[in-house]
Amino acid sequence: MKMMKPAALAAIGVLLLAASQAFAQGPAPVETSYTLSGSGMAAGLGMGLTIIGAGIGFGRIGAAALESMARQPEVGGRVFTAMLIIAAMLEGATLASVVFLLVIGMAKASF
Repeated sequence: MKMMKPAALAAIGVLLLAASQAFAQGPAPVETSYTLSGSGMAAGLGMGLTIIGAGIGFGRIGAAALESMARQPEVGGRVFTAMLIIAAMLEGATLASVVFLLVIGMAKASF
């Protein structure tokens, strides 16, 4: 069985210690409180996954463009233009997703 690295164990320990203090707080007044509910936690997880996916997508776009430019240098300008258009579309989708998830995560408690 593969053992975890000490840095990963330390990060998990810090997360667990920080979570216990966050859950130990008493209830705040309803009109000013934001709940630590499923929607907020799901929005945070969704934002993280969106950014990770965008990073992977940008890496793949760049790798494919550089590989095609290395194989055929004469079409480098067209490949670069297409790469920028695709990267802009990916960035727009990522930004829209993060804004949407931020709105969901910051929604006020309505109970």
